[in-house]
Amino acid sequence: MGYTTPGEWDAHYAGGNTFRDLGDAERRLLAEHTPPPQDGLALDIGCGLGALARHLAHLGYQVDAVDYAPSSLTVAEARDPSAAVTYRLFDIERDSLDSLPHAAYDLITFRLSWAFIRDRTRVMNRVRERLRPGGALCVITPVADAVPKDKRDIALDEDELELLCADWSVADRYDADGLALIVLRYSSPAPPQVACAETRRPSPHALSGVGVVVTDSVGRILLGYSTRGAWELPGGKNAADEHCLDTAVRELEEETGLKADPSEARLQAFLMDSTDGVPRLTAAVTVTTFTGEPTVTEPHLIHRWEWHEPTDLPGLAQPLFTPSAHVIDTVRPGLLTGLPPVHRYRITTADAP
Repeated sequence: MGYTTPGEWDAHYAGGNTFRDLGDAERRLLAEHTPPPQDGLALDIGCGLGALARHLAHLGYQVDAVDYAPSSLTVAEARDPSAAVTYRLFDIERDSLDSLPHAAYDLITFRLSWAFIRDRTRVMNRVRERLRPGGALCVITPVADAVPKDKRDIALDEDELELLCADWSVADRYDADGLALIVLRYSSPAPPQVACAETRRPSPHALSGVGVVVTDSVGRILLGYSTRGAWELPGGKNAADEHCLDTAVRELEEETGLKADPSEARLQAFLMDSTDGVPRLTAAVTVTTFTGEPTVTEPHLIHRWEWHEPTDLPGLAQPLFTPSAHVIDTVRPGLLTGLPPVHRYRITTADAP
């Protein structure tokens, strides 16, 4: 599909294009596993032409249906101007959820849209906060093994499905004529305890590298979900005779496509620990000024890049790469607890480049 902007999706719908119709199996499973309570409220995210929203209204929900393509909402409203469905132009990744018509919902749905969400962890955490007690979140998605290779970007593979279901009290998966229909429910969580993991065995020599805390304009931290099942900061090993700040901006561009100037980067501390008996020295660097959008440039190492709310990091379902956790703890002291031991040598303001 390759669509990444609201304008491309708007042109898709304006051109009369659509997607797979809501099937009988989906209707049956939704009725069976997500029946509406009295005065039930539903939020359909990425509603497209409104087929699912109209079905949820038929089941008995009052539905808020949102999409960021204006033409899709125009068509959806024209097909069935039902009072039980309210259509709204809304970007789930960029707009504040406080502007939604209701504060909380009994059912939140993503049909054929979850694969197009970039910051999935952050979005899921914020959306989950909008569930009423006993509510459910339903994701309906193609599965990678069931689609042609040229359409893998519209589907989720088994690793992504596992990550989607992590950290929910109940995660039930059903087959809906080849689509995965996943119903997620959540109970009160235990206090978050950050998990850490090593992602590789290093070469048998001392290691030196850089971890880069990149923050956007609202303070979110960029992390990559690695092929080894852990979240990592951008960064990597120093090249010969390379300054840590040069390493930071080089690795940042090589791994994410983001461009920064070494003069805008800040060295915060040196961290020393060991892995498999090998000493490891990590420079903690911060970058707040950059250009571009995060892009997966090394798919053999990183599945995708996501912007994370700092307060979400202690409760991530998957572990943080240990040096990344130490660097984050340097920049945001007290945010993470229970970390492995590390020697930290902070750079004073006078000493910092």
